Amino acid sequence: MLSVRDVSHGVLKDVELSADSGTLVALTGHSGSGKSTLCHLLAGFERPEQGTVTLEGRPTAEITDWRQIAVVPQRLALLEQLTAVENLLLAARLAVETTQAEKILDRLGVDVLAERPVGQGSIGEQQRVAVARALLLDSSLVVLDEPTAHQDDDNARRVIDAVLAGVEAGSLVITSTHDPRLLNHAGFTLPLGTGL
Repeated sequence: MLSVRDVSHGVLKDVELSADSGTLVALTGHSGSGKSTLCHLLAGFERPEQGTVTLEGRPTAEITDWRQIAVVPQRLALLEQLTAVENLLLAARLAVETTQAEKILDRLGVDVLAERPVGQGSIGEQQRVAVARALLLDSSLVVLDEPTAHQDDDNARRVIDAVLAGVEAGSLVITSTHDPRLLNHAGFTLPLGTGL
């Protein structure tokens, strides 16, 4: 279970969230409302100024294993000189077979980058590689910051299908999004900021 209790950090004030595995939660709000900040806190990149963020009772900032928490930040954090498969296996610390990495790349329509440096792909292709990396290990918590922002309808559908498969496999997926194509599938929505 993910627990966010009385969290204040920057623009975020007194945020509360409790969510279990097998759930898709959407973070919504206008630009500057704190969606990316909350993603960073959930992923453990930062510690809140006030309050707690825990996964299974442990502060997320103390968890470094991708099997526990996987992330797709807005700046995708791919090593552009590596192939898509190498980026996935690096995240998995070679805990999975190459065929598993290739299978999820195919599912997301970026198998063309399996043997090429990901820097040769478009930003949309790179974003799908980053989503594949996050979903590869069926992590307990998957944090996605605007995962469909660079996708046309067909590729957004691929991303959404992969995310829903991750939820069905038992991952808790938290995504910041403005995209109604993704919002339609959220188990619940947490609006951030004022005037929502």
